[in-house]
Amino acid sequence: MPTSIITTDDLMEFKMELLEEIQKLLEKESGNISKRWLKSTEVIEMLKISAGTLNGFRTKGILPYSKIGGLIYYDSAIIQKILADNLIQNE
Repeated sequence: MPTSIITTDDLMEFKMELLEEIQKLLEKESGNISKRWLKSTEVIEMLKISAGTLNGFRTKGILPYSKIGGLIYYDSAIIQKILADNLIQNE
């Protein structure tokens, strides 16, 4: 079996290729909501709304939720559907 010599340059090239692949995977994942159930703080951050606005959406029945103990959870698929259903396209 022939022996291959690995140089520092080979290791650096491997490192850069590996980092690029990891970056691609992270970008792909960050574009998708990977969690099904989101906490209030996550929904506030995702929609760029205030806690009061989120509370209003809850009390008006605009945004359904589940409550376990003192924690409120929102289904990310329902949030995406509501956004899609209310999409306004300018003519």
